[in-house]
Amino acid sequence: MRKKRILWADDEIEILRSHILFLEAKGYEVVPVNSGQDAIESFMQGAFDIVFLDEHMPGLSGIETLVELKEINPSVPVVMITKSEDEGIMTNAIGKKIADYLIKPVNPNQILLSLKKNLHKDAIVSEAILEEYRQEYVKISDQINESSDFDAWKDVYKKILRWDIELTASHNPLIDLLHTQQQEANVGFSKFVKKNYESWIQNPEGRPLISPDLLPKKVFPLLDNNEKVFFVLIDNFRFDQWIEIKNFLVNEFSIIEEEFISILPTATQYARNAIFSGLMPAQIEKMYPDLWMEEDDDEGKNIHEEALLKLQIERKKKEYSFSYNKLIASSSGEKLLQDFHVLKDKQLNVVVINFVDMLSHARTDSKMIRELASDEAAYRSLTSSWFKHSSTMDILRKAKGAGYKIILTTDHGTIRVKNPLKVISDKSVNSNIRYKKGRNLEYDRKKVYDIHNPDKVGLPSPNLSTKYIFASGDDFFAYPNNFNHYASYFSNTFQHGGISMEEMIVPFITLTGK
Repeated sequence: MRKKRILWADDEIEILRSHILFLEAKGYEVVPVNSGQDAIESFMQGAFDIVFLDEHMPGLSGIETLVELKEINPSVPVVMITKSEDEGIMTNAIGKKIADYLIKPVNPNQILLSLKKNLHKDAIVSEAILEEYRQEYVKISDQINESSDFDAWKDVYKKILRWDIELTASHNPLIDLLHTQQQEANVGFSKFVKKNYESWIQNPEGRPLISPDLLPKKVFPLLDNNEKVFFVLIDNFRFDQWIEIKNFLVNEFSIIEEEFISILPTATQYARNAIFSGLMPAQIEKMYPDLWMEEDDDEGKNIHEEALLKLQIERKKKEYSFSYNKLIASSSGEKLLQDFHVLKDKQLNVVVINFVDMLSHARTDSKMIRELASDEAAYRSLTSSWFKHSSTMDILRKAKGAGYKIILTTDHGTIRVKNPLKVISDKSVNSNIRYKKGRNLEYDRKKVYDIHNPDKVGLPSPNLSTKYIFASGDDFFAYPNNFNHYASYFSNTFQHGGISMEEMIVPFITLTGK
């Protein structure tokens, strides 16, 4: 392995000979020079990993030399060493983007610590993370086997997400082991859902928080307490994407982080309509047939959200004033900001943001987007970039300034699918590859969650023989005809509609001004 090379510039470099010998004994190569000009010339001629630079030298000062070095190669860290503790010098040096600042006289251990911080930090952190995850692996595996309620499963999921982000950031080789553990967790979570889902729908009082519960249990009580609520729903928003954008919010908002379970199918038509209506899909179809859109209807599946929200408010005998806005482009957000004065008198303002869902679908259809969001880490990064540069943050600030309590949530998440399952059906079946609804479905019952009596789980049933099947984990459905083509086309795309932690365990975030 190549030795790390250090360029050390000090007009009294001979006095530092013992320091240099100490570093060489530690395996570093040190090139000593005694002026700023010599430092620049050496820097131009050879590759260095770090520079130690005396602030006070005859000729070019340390600050002047620093400017020249940064012009040549801004990526090389420079550590400024000075006799002075003058605040102005420190501020000037920091403004020039120094990596560290040491006050003379320095001892060898100070130098070594600075080297570890600037040259070996990633390796040290990676090794520490490696050891910590090794210890945590067994605990998570035990928890996967023992989890029997929603609180336990959401804890498993959040631990796995934490390690996914940590290991990915440090390029740790254990990331593949984590992904295997995540697949095992999804197997266990799918069994948990299959075992309990029907009872959740049949027994509302004893279930975890699910989609139709959000407004009556979490939002309406706030309004009844004379609080104003700004309800922001980001379509298709995973919990790890929330973690990614959380960094933009922590300095301006107090954050309460909760989770709920998206209903099945984890698709916008079902899960989002359930949120705004406060009803399961079968109830919507029966009570408001004109507002329920079937799978084969040409119109959009969520065009009646405002009407469903209004009906829920009336059904609960409330008189909240509210607005509903759907943002499908950046111009929509900018217009909302311009018209914000209209919203300030409403008790409840609902904003639905479609960007993440559009990104998910674009990634399936576009090779370029698929390359940009090649995996979960890249998908998170694109979401972060969108949030940072969109009007969403400004909308949240406006809402905070107007005295609103902000709810940030979603209708469902999404999962990167990898494993195709064969399913045979007639032409009337829906096109979603994570769930199928129809009369004549042939499939491997061991690999799916199949529902033969949709009404028991709150789903519409156009005829007596209608059934639903749901893919779990990272499976997806493909037809035998041209199977290889569709298996290849959809593999590694982000999809929703089925059973997985990523799709069903989703964020419910409360933001208030600090």
